Amino acid sequence: MYNKKPIIFAFLFFTLFACLLVVPSAAAAERMAISVDVANVRSGPGTDHPVLWRMEKYTPFNALSRHGDWIFFEDFEKTKGWMYADLVDKTPTVITSADLCNIRSSPGTDGEVIFRAESGVPFKVTGRKGQWINIQHADGDKGWIHESLVW
Repeated sequence: MYNKKPIIFAFLFFTLFACLLVVPSAAAAERMAISVDVANVRSGPGTDHPVLWRMEKYTPFNALSRHGDWIFFEDFEKTKGWMYADLVDKTPTVITSADLCNIRSSPGTDGEVIFRAESGVPFKVTGRKGQWINIQHADGDKGWIHESLVW
């Protein structure tokens, strides 16, 4: 018969080590948003990298890591890119994730539909009431949207 203690110890050690590797990467994502009218998304950390697309004011994303003054991020569609840090802040924002969203005059389905937004429209969050979010677009349009319709 052999001693099982070294095997159990090794298993526990490697399990703990693996957990320590996973936890920091999961906790590293930080919600941020575009703070200027339009910002370029680049393929790498620097202006020498090509522009992949542009993001408008209040577009939210999850910051995954940093390289100097550049942030590597992922958006609501799981697309990744690089953004210059001076173009973002931590303003609470959402982006519509449903095909067509009703924006209402008050929180609740009894509120009048004042406009509709397609998927991918960003808004600043100005308040909450239950499962309803008070939003404002960069152009000034305001209303209420149900939290199930946004990311």
